Amino acid sequence: MSGMWRVAIVSPPYQTLTYLAPERPGDVETGMRVIVPLGRMRRVGVVIGPQDEAPEGVKLRRIMWPLEICAMFTHDHLEMCASLGVRQMEPVGRILEASLPRGLRTADVVFRLDCGPGESFPASMRPGDLSGCSPSNKDRLAQMWREGRMRVRLDPKREAEERFARLAADPPWSVRPNAKRQLSVLEYLHDNGATSISWLKHSLGDGAPQAVRALAKSGLVSIGDDEPPEEAPLCAEPPKLHDPTPQQAEALERLIPALDTGGSHLLHGVTGSGKTLVYVNLIRSCLEKGRSALILAPEVAIACQLHRAVSDALPGVTVLYHHGYLSPSVRENIFRQAASAPGPVCVVGTRSSLFVPLRSLGLVVVDEEHDESYKQEERLAYNAKEVAHFLTSRSGALLVLGSATPDVKTFHAGDQGRIPVHSMADRAGAGELPAVQLVNIAGIKDPSVHFAPEVVEAMRETVEKGEQVIVMLNRRGYAPVMYCTDCAEAIRCPECEVGMTYHKGRERVLCHYCGLSLDYPLLCRNCGGANFIPMGEGTERLEEALEKALPEETGILRMDRDTVRRQDAMERILGQFRDGEAQVLVGTQMLSKGHDFPSVTLVVVVDGDLGLNLPDYRCTERTFQLLVQVSGRAGRGEKPGRVLIQTRNPEHPVWNEVVSADYHSFFEREIKRRKMFSYPPFANLGLIRMSYPDGWDQGPGALTAVSALIRERSVELGITALGPAPAPMGKLRGRKRFNCLLKGGTWQAMRELFAMVRSAARPHAEMRVSLDLDPVNML
Repeated sequence: MSGMWRVAIVSPPYQTLTYLAPERPGDVETGMRVIVPLGRMRRVGVVIGPQDEAPEGVKLRRIMWPLEICAMFTHDHLEMCASLGVRQMEPVGRILEASLPRGLRTADVVFRLDCGPGESFPASMRPGDLSGCSPSNKDRLAQMWREGRMRVRLDPKREAEERFARLAADPPWSVRPNAKRQLSVLEYLHDNGATSISWLKHSLGDGAPQAVRALAKSGLVSIGDDEPPEEAPLCAEPPKLHDPTPQQAEALERLIPALDTGGSHLLHGVTGSGKTLVYVNLIRSCLEKGRSALILAPEVAIACQLHRAVSDALPGVTVLYHHGYLSPSVRENIFRQAASAPGPVCVVGTRSSLFVPLRSLGLVVVDEEHDESYKQEERLAYNAKEVAHFLTSRSGALLVLGSATPDVKTFHAGDQGRIPVHSMADRAGAGELPAVQLVNIAGIKDPSVHFAPEVVEAMRETVEKGEQVIVMLNRRGYAPVMYCTDCAEAIRCPECEVGMTYHKGRERVLCHYCGLSLDYPLLCRNCGGANFIPMGEGTERLEEALEKALPEETGILRMDRDTVRRQDAMERILGQFRDGEAQVLVGTQMLSKGHDFPSVTLVVVVDGDLGLNLPDYRCTERTFQLLVQVSGRAGRGEKPGRVLIQTRNPEHPVWNEVVSADYHSFFEREIKRRKMFSYPPFANLGLIRMSYPDGWDQGPGALTAVSALIRERSVELGITALGPAPAPMGKLRGRKRFNCLLKGGTWQAMRELFAMVRSAARPHAEMRVSLDLDPVNML
């Protein structure tokens, strides 16, 4: 047992400090959570490792008490956090903070005591009470701790604040117009999902808890610990698993032996080829070898479907972990259970599941590996695929990247022989890939006409035959622009200078970037008029148009972020559509992946050009992936499928590849273009983002100084710096934004350059700078 330990504090200032071992509780291990003194406060830290020598001139303090009997974090996970900290230039305590659920990183805890005969301790004690005990009492408490008769719980006051409020009814809400505080709570919960009462108070002011209680009485909000069954909401029924097809069997014959050797593999299978069956069989083999498995999905709905598929095949060993509808207490319990499981387990979840410290990890599956949601940009920036690669490399585990439309960089690695590629070119079962047809709508000038005549006719025919239709438009709301006919100006967000979207059902206009919400009708800020017309379309307006275009008895459902805010909404919508209660499902890109509807024979893409002209080198790749994925929802049953894509630019070269679902031709064309212009995978790419408050007088001067430093130092480091220049979204949340694109050089050189930029920007209090390595979002 070491006498000194390095402890990473998992809250500001995130320092790694040296502490003496505690006096009584027992051995401290690397990876264990502990309570330590910091100044006059108590904080939670994670033991990083033993310390041989005390820092010179420092009087060491003792660890107060451990928070578990056995270490929570494995050595591999601590190494992963340290590596991510180096890459993102963040202290390891900051990475560990992001890893731990909220209740596992707070020192506001109590120790519940299970006293035996002759033991006169109170039923619960706080950390400060333990410090004040006599040596003999500490010895008895240490014995109780080792015997498992002391349990750690959140402090009751903190526990009450952590109770969650969630919407119990969809808008419009029956609230008095002058009940502004209640309306603000409802809008916040609608936009952000279930939220703790303490965070509502922090975000909306001291009156928020009272407003929540009033809304609970009226039935618009529910309050509770929020602990639904793990399988509950969003868990749509997965496709039935059958015996492997020859292509599935061939992939498994090559992948199962790789469980012993590790490494990264690409599973490239067309939509409907049965990748889930391959995953399930790999997991079974992994668990039989006594090692744990992890499956990552890009969003909660797909995670739930995969979880159910694995649970049906392998009951009793699978848990679901994500930051969607699961409450903090449920996430904490799952985190603890997975970390302390005596045998192998399988965790299914979204990108945050990577931080669940599984022991003896043998397999990580990244489903829909091309999806950009694996990159987190807010708070702690990281790419889940990169973290998974590091973790599997450390643990000798197998990493399987699965997709019908792989990331170009991933497929390039396979094409160059750096990772094995397993192809499944045919659909499993009777289904065949659908026929895809372009519909030229360049001649449609009337903004109120959303569908070409042949598209309307195809939808009517499909509905009349008793089959189902999916209609996709990757833009929610009723109209993206509200145009003032008096002054010819659109309603714009004052904080972001972008158009605000009209949401008819909520009777509000919203900024989809900063969340600003205004009542509608309203007066024009420019001229004071009240005459607006909606321009463009969103999914809400399409739903209205479909009601008029299709037979009166046609059932229509809408699935977008506005309709699935409540935890049971997506399950209900998907269930109704799967059961045939509706013939048409209209929605955003969340319709494009993972869902299996055998009765869908027609998919309509309303605006195929929507993402093709963004200022981003990946815009063509994203469009191809999205359209091929959504096309794959058609014809998955016995009846053939058909896809109609409306476009105003039918000459774009990507359409040939979309129509034929020809990934290889798309890849060959795209990889040549990237090589020509030195984009990944042929060059490293970084993005330095800078911003300052709009109207800050010193902003231009500070930006000029930072720009001069970048131009000077980038040449020395072998980096091509483009900018800084105004960002495509030049203003966001009241701050002017500037981007500097870095090309070439090493990752370390980019980090060195950013360290200089950060130092130069530090004297300017209002200047913010951040570094995004291998950016996904260029806006």
